[in-house]
Amino acid sequence: MKKERFSIWKRAKSFGYAFSGIGTLLRDEHNSRIHVFAMVAVVIVGFLLELSPTEWCIVALCCGGVLMAEAMNSAIEAIADLVSPEFHPLIKKAKDVGAAGVLMMAIAAAIAGVIIFLPKILLSLGFA
Repeated sequence: MKKERFSIWKRAKSFGYAFSGIGTLLRDEHNSRIHVFAMVAVVIVGFLLELSPTEWCIVALCCGGVLMAEAMNSAIEAIADLVSPEFHPLIKKAKDVGAAGVLMMAIAAAIAGVIIFLPKILLSLGFA
């Protein structure tokens, strides 16, 4: 196999493909829009509660992780539908496990959100 030379143009095109994928995810996958809506709400509340830089890093990683999991799940589902448009137990298994990955990441993000936000909310309400 011949090794391809480095090309800035090809690297730039790869970013274009990635941004196209983000557009496809947001346009075609309804759950991704729910996640983005939740992220916007989290960012607004984060500014209001004046999160620390470390807290912002955790929030950013959680938000990115949920969207990444949603993107991977959507990719698995698209490939599965191409390979086997009709029902197959292994395709069901792949789709279910992919969806479980999104759910697990969303639960982990929610737990991190409770740990970060709840004490600040309680404090701002005068409970702490």
